[in-house]
Amino acid sequence: MEEFRHLEYCMGTAFQYWGRSEFDAAEVKRAITQSTLVLHEADEMFSLYKHFSPLSRLARGEVSMSRLPEEVEYIWNECEKCEKETEGWFSAMTPQNTFDPSGLVKSWATQRAANKLTELGITDFAINAGGDILLSENISAGKPKRIGVSKPISIASEDSGALLVLDLNDSEFHAVATSGNTERGEHIWNPKAGREKANQLLQVTVVAKDIITADVFATAAFAAGTQADSFINRHRDKLEAMVVDLNGNVFATAGFSELISPV
Repeated sequence: MEEFRHLEYCMGTAFQYWGRSEFDAAEVKRAITQSTLVLHEADEMFSLYKHFSPLSRLARGEVSMSRLPEEVEYIWNECEKCEKETEGWFSAMTPQNTFDPSGLVKSWATQRAANKLTELGITDFAINAGGDILLSENISAGKPKRIGVSKPISIASEDSGALLVLDLNDSEFHAVATSGNTERGEHIWNPKAGREKANQLLQVTVVAKDIITADVFATAAFAAGTQADSFINRHRDKLEAMVVDLNGNVFATAGFSELISPV
């Protein structure tokens, strides 16, 4: 088994691939190329920074949903489902009433990119999607399933580094997602408070079986602010989580604490 690594820039962030495969380097490269193509196709379709993307055209009122690729309607419907599942704390509608599904699209595209690798015969891998981690179902045990969670400070700071390490060996979880304002500023809003930015917490980290659940519920819990603890506890059937408040105090579910590596 040969180890491979790949770094792909897309959606304004970095996607880091790591894995092992019995294929030769050329075959692995072809598989990764097809996998990353999935990411770029999602970016071309859903980016609001690309003037002629289907989503930008929809936002300007130039086209109706029925005239756009079926993936756009699918994501619209999935965002509505996520909003219901998160009790309204996750919303794809901005304070300006623009449809912005970026809180779902990155993890959706990451899962599809992972599916493409698996389809092509590469089954032992991990993808770091801008800090959110997806582990394949057949990833090697041991170190590959130990995931660092960053401190809620900028990576540019000399004090940056890992707050803790999660050990997902012998667990049912394959995804870790973190939400906060450290790197991107106040980009998450509270959908239950009009135009207010979500800024009552420093960071929320969610562990789940899949990357979409982890990402969506991390965003929702961060938006919930001081209500995050009760919100998380109502959804313990699908996740474990840790919250860092504005004073640096850390609160975690019992299941999350059990996943923390002692070293």
